[in-house]
Amino acid sequence: MNVLVVGSGGREHALAWCFAKASSVEQVFVAPGNPGCQGEHGVSNVEIDPSDFSALAKLVQTERVDLTVVGPEQPISEGIRDYFDRFDLACFAPTKAAGRLESSKSFAKDFMSRNNIPTAGAFITQDLEEASEFIHQKGAPIVVKADGLAAGKGVTVARTTSEALEAAAGMLTEARFGDAGATVVIEDFMDGEEASFTLLSDGVDVLPLASSQDHKPIFDGDKGPNTGGMGAYSPAPVVCSRVYEKVMHKIVKPTIQGMASEGSPFQGFLYIGLMVVGDEPRVVEYNCRFGDPEAQPVLMRMKSDLALLCSAALEGGLRNHQIDFANECAVGVVLASEGYPNKYDVGFPIAGLDDEMPNAKVFHAGTRNLNGQTVTNGGRVLTVVGLGDDIVDAQKAAYDRASNIKWDGMQMRSDIGHRAVERLNQPG
Repeated sequence: MNVLVVGSGGREHALAWCFAKASSVEQVFVAPGNPGCQGEHGVSNVEIDPSDFSALAKLVQTERVDLTVVGPEQPISEGIRDYFDRFDLACFAPTKAAGRLESSKSFAKDFMSRNNIPTAGAFITQDLEEASEFIHQKGAPIVVKADGLAAGKGVTVARTTSEALEAAAGMLTEARFGDAGATVVIEDFMDGEEASFTLLSDGVDVLPLASSQDHKPIFDGDKGPNTGGMGAYSPAPVVCSRVYEKVMHKIVKPTIQGMASEGSPFQGFLYIGLMVVGDEPRVVEYNCRFGDPEAQPVLMRMKSDLALLCSAALEGGLRNHQIDFANECAVGVVLASEGYPNKYDVGFPIAGLDDEMPNAKVFHAGTRNLNGQTVTNGGRVLTVVGLGDDIVDAQKAAYDRASNIKWDGMQMRSDIGHRAVERLNQPG
């Protein structure tokens, strides 16, 4: 079959690479893609904006694309699945209505309340005075979130009351995130360990993917402001068999059943950000697509044909399928521009991209070609994924490969996977 991947980041490069090596796939198109995608065998970039649904649909019809898979959240929130459904084109993504689980945190909170899904308590408002009163009443630590899409940066985990008040004011009066911050969700702080739980859903049945853990803060030791993600590893040991069963019973099942019963059955990738408190999982957030950078290490471990699974999900047939992953561990390290997640410069030539290693893979995100050379073109520029028999070996493979890549101002965390390493080193 022919497959179209919509998007241009590291997640989309990983998806394109995964599809291209599947036995069922002949050709992969990526719109618009990046230089890394174009460098993969059987993959071609097409200069189409992810929000130009008419041009994407025309490409699908012209190139006889059998399956479209949507990477980023924006086209999902704008209704790409609904548009493709009008022309009977197979699009693996949730509808605009189902996508509200991500595009509106207030909708997600109300949905979880209606369906008894464990999550943090929350207060939702559009009024700064109300927000300030609530923050003073609750105290810190406390979490302030923009209701809408903010590229993974609309969340402040405030350690002090003044930090929370500043975050709320930035959203409600300074329009720091535009319309996305016109409503704020102020949540109780949950003290535990985060994990990422991603699954494929056909609207009724699900296939869970390998667990992973993201690292949002910019600096080592989980310090500094949140980013879109500075690295991830898979599997996440915190999702033990006991936690897994609770996630499936208390979160996944009521989420899928609840969306169906409310008239918005969920088909697509569903990412559930978890906070595991003791051995009790609670929902931090929903994403209605594969996470980034979680996709990169998870897909490096995938053995199954993802294209066939996505097609089966669109036909409501996941119950007859299973999904397999290699026993190896994978660690993905994000290489970012100096200044990210705030202001940064682009256009720096990248050295070391051709120094391949057998147990590592470089996925492009914020890159472009300039006069025949690959240069930086974003905040998160590359994700380097290493494989190993355990987390220590995978971590070493990733950092060995990353150490050969350089550009002016490159930054990365040096401790991706540290929680898993600590667990491995614990006695017993």
